[in-house]
Amino acid sequence: MIQSQFESLHWSVTHVPDWQTFTAGFFPEAQMFPAARPVQAKIISDFVARMELLRTNGTLTTFTEEAGSIHVWVIGQVAVAIAGCQMVENKQTVTRDISVFLLIKDQSTWRIAAQGWDLVNNFDVLHR
Repeated sequence: MIQSQFESLHWSVTHVPDWQTFTAGFFPEAQMFPAARPVQAKIISDFVARMELLRTNGTLTTFTEEAGSIHVWVIGQVAVAIAGCQMVENKQTVTRDISVFLLIKDQSTWRIAAQGWDLVNNFDVLHR
């Protein structure tokens, strides 16, 4: 599910993002906590609207996201996942972040209840 989320969040001038696949793994009211401070929690639909605005107004004409290591800890019907991710904006600006996910099993399906992330220089923290 997390790999699918990363893979679906990309676009170019000729390719539109797959928002349906991206949001499918989230609860509709899932909280997202971007790296920007002060903290301003967003629900998934607000996050998608913001990214779509950046795409359509030309601020982010291309965007790719590639997952690195993903570590998952499952305890019953709750899980925590930590993933490294590299993003390339407008084919030139490269950033890396570490995302932490809270996952909840709802009947037989795992879904993301919350995601928070922060920018990092490298992924060494994932290998400690």
